[in-house]
Amino acid sequence: MKKRKRRTPLRRRFYEILEARHSDDLLSVLFDVFIIILIFANVIAFVAESVEELNARLGPAFELLNVISIVIFTIEYLLRLWVAVESAPLRHLSPVRARLHFATRPLLIVDLLAVLPFYLGSFFGADLRILRVLRLLRFLKLARYSPALDTLGRVLVAESRALVGALMVMVSLLLFASSIIYFLEREIQPEYFGSIPRAAWWAVSTLTTVGYGDVVPLTGAGKFFGGVMMVLGLGMFALPIGIIATGFSQEINRREFIVTWSTVASVPIFSGLSAATIAEIMGLLRSQTYLAGARIMEKGEKASEMYFIVTGTVEISASGGFFELRSGDYFGEMALLEWRTRSADAIARTKCDLLVLEAGAFENLLRRNPALNDKMRDMAQARLDANLQDGQRG
Repeated sequence: MKKRKRRTPLRRRFYEILEARHSDDLLSVLFDVFIIILIFANVIAFVAESVEELNARLGPAFELLNVISIVIFTIEYLLRLWVAVESAPLRHLSPVRARLHFATRPLLIVDLLAVLPFYLGSFFGADLRILRVLRLLRFLKLARYSPALDTLGRVLVAESRALVGALMVMVSLLLFASSIIYFLEREIQPEYFGSIPRAAWWAVSTLTTVGYGDVVPLTGAGKFFGGVMMVLGLGMFALPIGIIATGFSQEINRREFIVTWSTVASVPIFSGLSAATIAEIMGLLRSQTYLAGARIMEKGEKASEMYFIVTGTVEISASGGFFELRSGDYFGEMALLEWRTRSADAIARTKCDLLVLEAGAFENLLRRNPALNDKMRDMAQARLDANLQDGQRG
């Protein structure tokens, strides 16, 4: 019979702080901010140490920061291994296997490499001058806290086949350029083009269009061939850049699609609609961001849009009083339904990400969906009555 892992409240709490990272968990947010600041402090100290004047004056402080950072990063690494058994995908494994599996994750390997050079130098007598350079690996720990780097990582994995293909094209072109220039220039410049490996330096600098000018062809055929390689080099490096840029754009659009779909589907007036209708509504929406304190709509102005709140808090000021709307709520539909001016003000109390449905698209949508038209009118009126009653009670 398989022994079940005993779950402890303390270990679960540490897991929430270290790995779950909920934005509403103050301790988790403070821990992330502290680690990010410590990483940047280490990078700044590493750079400052190379300045002789600063190192002579602040050398002991730099070393103290390094030792303190090593202690903190080591404790962090060990704690992450300890709480690994709380991860849902690993709960079916034994504690030892779960932690070993967790330790092979890329971010955990980076965490280990961030502290390993110190222990190698201290216990095995390794050359500290070389290992100091490895301290820059601590900068990679920021990948854990950067959604953009996480997105880029997913893009590289998703496009790995295309990137490998592009790499093969680049290597083939490099070998081709090195071989041809070797035969064209080896007699005149044997010191630079006497072998294909020697010619490879010229090929790399030419195909990358860097062109240092330290090695140049002298024959007419060599110069012509060099010009052709420069043009081909532009396309060679544009290929992987284009693959990554396209993948990054698709990943962002995919994430925005998921967010928009879940937002639209969670709005009560759209509940029960078919996937095709929700997809149609999504095509009519545009995103807009308002900073805290910005006025979204003003009483008395002509109604031209209605709004759906993705994130943030909006305060509505009407004749019946004040009330707040949050993520998943919508507003501004009453004026559009009745073709009248606004009867309330809307102000962003926090930074708000909204989805906006313009009047023309709104009218066409209701015309094509009579049931949605009736439902929206009923819900809008019911919400207005509820707000008026709350205002009278207040």
